Amino acid sequence: MRKTLRVSAMLLTLVLLSLSLLTFLSSCHGAQSLPAFEIPASFDASRTYEISFWAKNDTNKTQTDIYRKAIDDFMALYPNIRVNLRLYTDYGKIYNDVITNIPTKTTPNVCITYPDHIATYMTGNNVMVPLNGLMENGSFGLHGGDLRFDGPSKEEIFPQFLQECLFPDGNYYALPFMRSTEACYINKTFVEKMGFEVPDVLTWDFIWEVSEAAMKKNEDGKYAVSGTTAMIPFIYKSTDNMMIQMLKQLDAPFSTSAGDVLIFNDQTREVLRTISEHARSGAFSTFKISSYPANSMNRGECILAVDSTAGATWMGADAPLTHIPDEEKVEFETVLRPVPCFSEDRLKMISQGPSVCLLNKEDPQEVVASWLFMQYLLSNDVQVAYSQTEGYVPVTSKAQYSDEYQDYLSREGEDLDKHYYLKIQASKLLLAHLDDTFITPVFNGSASLRNAAGDLIENVVASEQRGHPVEDKDIETIFVNMRKLHHLDQMQVTGLQKQDFGALPPAAVVLFAGLGVAWAGIAVYYFVRKKKEKDAKK
Repeated sequence: MRKTLRVSAMLLTLVLLSLSLLTFLSSCHGAQSLPAFEIPASFDASRTYEISFWAKNDTNKTQTDIYRKAIDDFMALYPNIRVNLRLYTDYGKIYNDVITNIPTKTTPNVCITYPDHIATYMTGNNVMVPLNGLMENGSFGLHGGDLRFDGPSKEEIFPQFLQECLFPDGNYYALPFMRSTEACYINKTFVEKMGFEVPDVLTWDFIWEVSEAAMKKNEDGKYAVSGTTAMIPFIYKSTDNMMIQMLKQLDAPFSTSAGDVLIFNDQTREVLRTISEHARSGAFSTFKISSYPANSMNRGECILAVDSTAGATWMGADAPLTHIPDEEKVEFETVLRPVPCFSEDRLKMISQGPSVCLLNKEDPQEVVASWLFMQYLLSNDVQVAYSQTEGYVPVTSKAQYSDEYQDYLSREGEDLDKHYYLKIQASKLLLAHLDDTFITPVFNGSASLRNAAGDLIENVVASEQRGHPVEDKDIETIFVNMRKLHHLDQMQVTGLQKQDFGALPPAAVVLFAGLGVAWAGIAVYYFVRKKKEKDAKK
């Protein structure tokens, strides 16, 4: 009797475990999937809709006000569509929340995002809405006949920016919202004090030479160029961009559109050797290790800082935005240049900046209502206003060539707020170098690869600052650790970008087949045992 009870308990346990596993796998592999979006014949304006918009602002109240005004103006045009704004201070938090909400189908309708993030969202069935058909719709598509606002046509969105939203399957899954690049902010006063002249095009050799020269100290232990007790001559804000741009300038491989990871190569090793040398001397550090470069620069404790053009309002002695008290600031002249390059004819600058994407819902009419709002964000009123808050540029020719935007650019330096000279110079820098910008391939896992690119540099710098010199063997160890930490080996072997979560993976199929065999074996054992017990009683 006890053996029979044990067998029954085993059978019940297996069934419960299997059901739990099936529930888990189903939640990841299609049970929560949405029907594929189909474009309605027309938009039903007689209904009311409530949609959500998740946006990012950089603690910049002006940006928040622009979002709120855009929503109010849109709802005045479409009183039947209510837009709820949810603000974040970090793109990564938006990404994490979207991922978390996919299984429960509680994602936003529209959100600020990056193509790398969208590639991950797309691993859930029909989570993202492909935009090709919507863009071309004659009624409510781009510049459609039934729109209640003057939105841009597809041809009026700069192709360099729109290309970033095109995925390997031939569909657009986002529209560009704003664009920026990186630039080098330079304390010209200190550079010239050390006997250097700031060239029009910065080379890496120049950057390292100036950085090392700035490490010279006086007999009192203070740095000669600044008279301060602290100095990090060169700080890079985004080390993933640093690595990606350096490899691009060297024509070194990074990845393919198919998701092949190529970053662990000889050129990457050489880049890390150079970085380790200057981190060892204290001439170079990063944002993650040494905090925001603008703070150090404005205190006179940093001479060269690479940051986004969208961060220009935080840079310089007269910066309108700051994290430090006025008494800590020093006076100096700030100039702006494109990012450093290995040779003047190999200037390559990464194109970056937020896009807006459309997430699928069970009601196609709700999706169209969201699409209308998403388009409104590309109208001149929004584009011009938002571009004036930081060193962004509008993504449409309609906005860039408008009288209002051209007037804004012409008033560089009129004040230290809206027309702050560095902010407008940053915008002009990108406009002058559109043909020098580039993008990296997007696939499911490209966000992880980007993070790994930055972590390679962060690991080297952190090791040097802890007093552990980085040798070639250490670089190989870092390579191995980055592959594991960011699951890059898995990407190379399985091609994560090609996964289709609509069907169970082979491992799950094998598992359920094995459980079926186990059940059958237990059943046979049970009935054989029962028969033997019955025969024994006869």
